[in-house]
Amino acid sequence: MSDSALQNLGRRLRAARQSRELTLAELSERASISASTLSRLEAGKRQATLELLLPITRVLDIRIDDLIDHATPDPRVRRASVTRDGLTITPLSPRGSAIDTYRVSYPPTAVPPELRVHDGYEWLYVLDGTLRLRLGEQDLLLNPGEAAEFDTQVPHAMSAHGTTPAHIISIFNASGARIHTHLGEETQEGRTSAGDIT
Repeated sequence: MSDSALQNLGRRLRAARQSRELTLAELSERASISASTLSRLEAGKRQATLELLLPITRVLDIRIDDLIDHATPDPRVRRASVTRDGLTITPLSPRGSAIDTYRVSYPPTAVPPELRVHDGYEWLYVLDGTLRLRLGEQDLLLNPGEAAEFDTQVPHAMSAHGTTPAHIISIFNASGARIHTHLGEETQEGRTSAGDIT
């Protein structure tokens, strides 16, 4: 085990002991390990072994796993884009996130989509192009750098304005993502078999 791993284990051990309001002497007595050995473990100056950690973790009611460093997971999000009705949607957050984030590309269209309503809340930011946002009785044009936030129970629809696509970053809460961009099952080709995209 590396020096940094020992130091981290010691810090976690000390934090677990202190959170239970135990002194070194009290933990020493309950775990049948000398106080000096515990002190050296907490300082990262003593090699941790199963023989030492098992009685300590039993007294503290924690797992050995709670004391050990784990490799930092790969933070990259690798989810396929999906295309439906001309829209290209790229998930930017991992599956199961509390907040769902997407990059959405709206193609130019002669006929704007129908207004829709559903549970949820949405925040969006225009990256490039011009986005037409119809929200209730409002008909708004959003340019690059502009953002909007609205309750999706208000009738709304979005489309590109002009002759070029509009690209946005869109963030939904869980219910908004489930209904507003319900993508269905993604296939290997990055297409979706079911869902509504408004």
